[in-house]
Amino acid sequence: MQLPFGSALARHVAEALTSHGFAAYLVGGCVRDLLLGLESKDYDIATSARPEQVTSLFPGAELIGAHFGVVLVTREGQSVEVATFRSDGAYQDGRHPESVTYETDPRQDALRRDFTINSLFYDIATDQILDFCNGQADLRAGILRAIGQPQKRFAEDYLRMLRAVRFVARFGYAMESQTMAAIQQLHPRIVEISAERIRDELNRILTEGGASRGLRLLDETGLLNVLLPEVKAMQGVQQPPEFHPEGDVWTHTLLMLDGLEKPSVALAWGVLLHDVAKPPTFTVTDRIRFNGHAELGATMSRTILNRFKLPGQDVELVHDLVLNHMRFIEVTKMKQSTLKRFLRQPHFDRHLELHRLDCMSSNGRLENFEFVRGKLAELKPEELRPPRLITGNDLIAMGYAQGELFRQILTAVEDAQLNGMLESREQALEFVAQRFPV
Repeated sequence: MQLPFGSALARHVAEALTSHGFAAYLVGGCVRDLLLGLESKDYDIATSARPEQVTSLFPGAELIGAHFGVVLVTREGQSVEVATFRSDGAYQDGRHPESVTYETDPRQDALRRDFTINSLFYDIATDQILDFCNGQADLRAGILRAIGQPQKRFAEDYLRMLRAVRFVARFGYAMESQTMAAIQQLHPRIVEISAERIRDELNRILTEGGASRGLRLLDETGLLNVLLPEVKAMQGVQQPPEFHPEGDVWTHTLLMLDGLEKPSVALAWGVLLHDVAKPPTFTVTDRIRFNGHAELGATMSRTILNRFKLPGQDVELVHDLVLNHMRFIEVTKMKQSTLKRFLRQPHFDRHLELHRLDCMSSNGRLENFEFVRGKLAELKPEELRPPRLITGNDLIAMGYAQGELFRQILTAVEDAQLNGMLESREQALEFVAQRFPV
């Protein structure tokens, strides 16, 4: 098997271990990805060497999982995790075994892993795959299957339920029936996992491909209602057919997720949550309406993302994406100053992409999208964010006291500047003197 360039350190480590008489194999997701012809982000090694033997062979290696026999070997910016073959004792906390036993047989190591497709070992020296759980057959058939008894595998680490959803969504596989049944039985236990670990899996489900399938699986397994009841509430919430011929809010959101291509975490969450407040704002007057759903949705999105402890910068960007997604309706009627401020928002490309997906997943009308793209091409950066014509020091010199009036004056000056009414400092000073007499 041809190994990609990114696996050079893994090859070096495996060869060094085998040259000293130890068994050493690439293992897990990297082997799965190699067989699927995919580039893997991480290359892990399983070995018969004990942790102290690994660290003696690789000076500077770091013991990162003392209890589990995991050593991190780093060289020239690359890192490889090297783990001693082991079997696990009983699990009591839904994540950690109470004891581990180092093994010399890779079969025992394979049997403690999560899914058959992640249990494969690759011997670089002989170019052979060691397959103790029929993982290759499941790869060929496109099936995700838990190793051994599914209930036991998931009880060992309840996060594996989300990992199962992620793999099925990402690869377009089918979930084996007993594996699915076990998740449906155990899904309430997902709340025992830390918010950070849940966040990381949800991020991957939304960004690695197959996000809409991931959401459907979360729903089918019961995990959606536990983790994201606000999203579950979108189901069956009808929309005005003249604007949304595709159907309810849930269907619309899934269609948007289908359109994502390698999105950032913030954009993916923005798409998922942009209409999260439609269920609580649903009313029927002359037609179905969702008055204030963007504003309420922004508040709800912040609450949801803080629940999963996303970084503050992502929380605020998603908040802004949700808050502003309806403003595109007004772009052709905005004053120049309002439009320019709208277009110069941080990460505006993500606002624009969310709007495009919103249109393509509803009525298909892209007039406002094209209008905005035209304006962005037409306007120079200095027109969107021109240098200030006057400052607070100028206002003090004119006799104005510092306070709220300062902000009002400077905003009015910038509005006039963005609207093309003011071009020089002198004009700005005269504008202030006339509009805000001392």
